Formats: sequence, structure tokens, C-alpha cells
Amino acid sequence: MTPMKAIRAKCLDCCCDQQAEVRRCPSKDCALWPYRMGHRPAKEVCVDDEGDEKTPEKAGENGGNSGISEEEAADAAH
Repeated sequence: MTPMKAIRAKCLDCCCDQQAEVRRCPSKDCALWPYRMGHRPAKEVCVDDEGDEKTPEKAGENGGNSGISEEEAADAAH
């Protein structure tokens, strides 16, 4: 199983296998949230301390790096 499929499976499990609930997931503080749809997000997404999403241009010095690699996200799904 690929890391992205593992993340998608974890999100489905968390939402009682309801695809619509995965799409509407309110847990934006979850490290897997940007990847919940089973693919990488179109843009790198960062979440600041207040839980607001920011694009890399607005994120500051770290270039918008969310601090978690795809492999780390897959490990978190297990």
C-alpha cells in the first residue's frame, strides 16, 4: 500500500468509512488533513498557531514547509 493510500484508509477509518465525512473533516489540526482526499494537495498548505491555513508565500521564512514529510504522514496513519 502506498503512503497516500494508507493516509486515505486512515481517514476513512476515522470517519466510519463515510467518504463525504472525510471531505468535510473539521480536524484541520490533524497532520493528515491536507492529504485526506488520497492525493497531495494542489498547493502546499501550512496551518499557523491559530489554525488558519496559509500558502507558502504568506507562511514566512520556512517557505511554507508544513514540517511533515509524506513518509512521516504515512507513519502517523499507522
